[in-house]
Amino acid sequence: MTDLVIGRLRLKIFRIKMTKQNFDISDANEAVADIAYRLSEIIAIYPITPSSAMAEHCDEWASQNRKNLFDIIPTVEEMQSEGGAAGAIHGALVGGMLATTFTASQGLLLMIPNMYKIAGELLPFVMHVTARSLATHALSIFGDHSDVMACRQTGFAMLVSNSVQEAHDMACIAHAATLESRIPFIHFFDGFRTSHEINCFKRIEDDVLHSIIDKNAIVEHHNRGLSPDSPNIHGTAQNPDVYFQCRERANIVYEHSFEIVTNCMARFKKLTGREYHLFEYVGAPDADRVIIAMGSACETIEKTVHFLNLHGEKVGLVKIHLYRPFSVEHFLNVLPKSVRSIAVLDRTKEPGSIGEPLFLDVVAAIAQDRAKEIDIIGGRYGLGSKEFSPAMVKAIFEELGKTNPKKHFTIGIEDDVSHTSLQYDHEFNLEDDETFQAVFYGLGSDGTVGANKNTVKIIGAETDNYVQAYFVYDSKKSGAMTVSHLRFGKSPIKAPYLITHADFIACHQFSFINTLDILNALKPHGTFLLNSRYDVDSIWDHLPYEAQKQILDKKVSFYVIDAYEVARKCNIGGRINTIMQTCFFAISGILPKEEAIEKIKEAIKKTYGKKGQKVVEQNYAAVDATLEHLHLISIDKALNGHKRKNIVPSDAPDFVRDVTAQILSNKGDSLPVSAFPLDGVWPTATSQYEKRNIATEIPEWSPDLCIQCNKCVSVCPHAAIRSKFYDQSDANPAGFQCADFRSRDFVEKKFTVQVSPEDCTGCGLCATVCPGKSRTEPAKKALMMKQSKDIFEQTKKNYEFFQTIPYANPEILGEDFKSVQFKQPLFEFSGACAGCGEASYIRLITQLFGDRAIIANATGCSSIYGGNLPTTPYCKNADGRGPAWANSLFEDNAEFGLGLRLSINKRKELATELLKRHSSELGSDLIDNLLVNCHTESERQKQRKYILELKNKLSSASDLESKLLYTLS
Repeated sequence: MTDLVIGRLRLKIFRIKMTKQNFDISDANEAVADIAYRLSEIIAIYPITPSSAMAEHCDEWASQNRKNLFDIIPTVEEMQSEGGAAGAIHGALVGGMLATTFTASQGLLLMIPNMYKIAGELLPFVMHVTARSLATHALSIFGDHSDVMACRQTGFAMLVSNSVQEAHDMACIAHAATLESRIPFIHFFDGFRTSHEINCFKRIEDDVLHSIIDKNAIVEHHNRGLSPDSPNIHGTAQNPDVYFQCRERANIVYEHSFEIVTNCMARFKKLTGREYHLFEYVGAPDADRVIIAMGSACETIEKTVHFLNLHGEKVGLVKIHLYRPFSVEHFLNVLPKSVRSIAVLDRTKEPGSIGEPLFLDVVAAIAQDRAKEIDIIGGRYGLGSKEFSPAMVKAIFEELGKTNPKKHFTIGIEDDVSHTSLQYDHEFNLEDDETFQAVFYGLGSDGTVGANKNTVKIIGAETDNYVQAYFVYDSKKSGAMTVSHLRFGKSPIKAPYLITHADFIACHQFSFINTLDILNALKPHGTFLLNSRYDVDSIWDHLPYEAQKQILDKKVSFYVIDAYEVARKCNIGGRINTIMQTCFFAISGILPKEEAIEKIKEAIKKTYGKKGQKVVEQNYAAVDATLEHLHLISIDKALNGHKRKNIVPSDAPDFVRDVTAQILSNKGDSLPVSAFPLDGVWPTATSQYEKRNIATEIPEWSPDLCIQCNKCVSVCPHAAIRSKFYDQSDANPAGFQCADFRSRDFVEKKFTVQVSPEDCTGCGLCATVCPGKSRTEPAKKALMMKQSKDIFEQTKKNYEFFQTIPYANPEILGEDFKSVQFKQPLFEFSGACAGCGEASYIRLITQLFGDRAIIANATGCSSIYGGNLPTTPYCKNADGRGPAWANSLFEDNAEFGLGLRLSINKRKELATELLKRHSSELGSDLIDNLLVNCHTESERQKQRKYILELKNKLSSASDLESKLLYTLS
């Protein structure tokens, strides 16, 4: 894998007709790629989340022989790294070609050396960046401005987009401006929040692009290309006598850039009617308080500004489009003369700085004109895609109104360490009643996100509604919760924040209702749709008390369907997406029921047509069967539900109870700063507490058919099924199954295969690989997948008892296939996809070497299910030993691992030297035993006893060398 790829379903640009204009529906990635492809001749790519989609779209279009604006097919070349892509782009530009690329985060940082060269050589070029967090104390694939801010010194111009429409438009303006100015551009927009938000936008047609792009500038760029016909030299080496002067030579180009970008924006307005400026002010003309920001936050701030001004405030917003070069003149011209206090918002953090980049720029700009008149404060927000809402904007304006506001603040977190955070009203809400808001809770890979993307297309095309869709993903590819936020309304939707007051909530996985407060965001008299394996008569009794109370108190319309039963009858496996989508249309009434079903079937044909007509017909059948299985539940009920259990056991470690449990409960946003480790180091062995309970089918073991081969244990990617042999016990609870262990070496032992029902993902690999069959009924095997609800409680009790049985001593086990499976796996219950082909090997490695393993993990799938919060699957044995795991960056795994190996070698070298120095007081026999190379498990266990003896001797020593030897032991 090249990198994490979240939400791989791609939404094709979809044309819809609305009141007066034609609009398209897409996310910003496709809207930007559409422009970049049409205006490029060479596209060098190396996919990285969340920009991957732009590269993939271009690659797909080129493979379809789609021509660009100049009637040629661009060359799309995938390179071996981001640095390689930047190098290829540099070469293409020096060769005189129109080139582009897409990147984010660490990928962008790897391009920085080439960016200095490209800017220094004044090569026109646009790089489109989905601005994203950088890996610091931890990896984050989510959005902020950390990456682009690390590039502001390269000489690239930096143009910012705030929405899907702006991303499409600014891409065009950037390509036009770079050709005329010769300054290369970073065009950036917020990763995920903008890049993956689906919204309506007006597409720029080819005739507009032809009019706005200066063809003479293209010819000039081609003519400057390196050629033996008119040879010249690029990239000389310069001495102290001239380097400084040459570096200053390009100043005039940057001074002219403001006029060039302004002219491009003016031409763009004339051609499209959409108006942009380097800086834009919205709000009261006599505002006394102003926020300055860039990116998707501007949409949220603008909406809040209008609301506050309607209620008697005098506030405003300055939106930045051209961040680099920064025009002080244009900035000061848009700032109202009445302003007395300014809050500057940065979506990045620079530790040790006296302020973040935009704050320092604004302070410097104001200082050139009227520093004494304006009080300026700076704040950080939205790091790692942290939510930024109107309530937070309101709190910032309130802080600006204080006599002594915080000079440096944070918003959206509770900082109980540095005390920088502002308090805000969580109930503040700007949503109007005309906008329909729906939230869908699904499981990664169950099709919920894909169905909701189709829903947006259908409603956008078939009604006069504007649409917006945003999807909240865990970093994991599947098996984790996805939350889809959909809005539909009569006016353009500018709300780049999550829904907190929903008209409709759907829960596609029943287990969520038992662990999460799903209904908290549902409005009174709202609608709740639940996918449940329980029938109409019993569903109420299986709801937790808290959910029952919310349904009754809010007078909720409560619908239930067993989508898995419908899917099973229609032979479509676990894909419940079209079934739940049909339910939504049937309940919401946004489209007439018959019309909605027709459109759903059209979407099915487009989505599944390549898989054959049979698959299409099966999905059609599922849609037709849905309505007869959808039931409205009477809420004239008693509050008789069970209380939600603690999400982790009461005897879990403090950190797990205080921190991990909050994240598992979807309340991580509320954790204060003090809750987290200072250096980003987290404990292992926490996945055992998660208990996702996502499998609808789990294996049932038949001891009489089992041949005790341990193949089921070997293939389970999640270590959810295990085997043990042990002494006969009278303590076996009722229903616990065992068989006589078939072994020449271990006689009179019992044998059990046991699954953990709350950790099983239901992939069925164990049942598939099981060779044990009944002679009389060949279809019956030793492991059979059964409905979880039918055997769950007994299986759970059995697993709890199974955990009390000790694992066999590794010293007595062989290294053959079967014996290894009796060893404790030190990698368990990961977030890997159900049936993952990698995780089984990792589990096997930990069974062989786990108590002495140090792992340097490359970034990709294995780092996400291996080190993703809130829980980690690497665990410990009874002695507290287990794999030590670390991940550096995406591109340096081999070097990082080498460094760890060198450190291990050096530790051994130092320990050996210190042992020899202290041989007289420690004893030569002990030292000889410690320095023996171990090859077997028995030898390793003996050496550990010698190490313990050594530590006991050194524990009371006070000299430096003894203390050092103790730490190295």
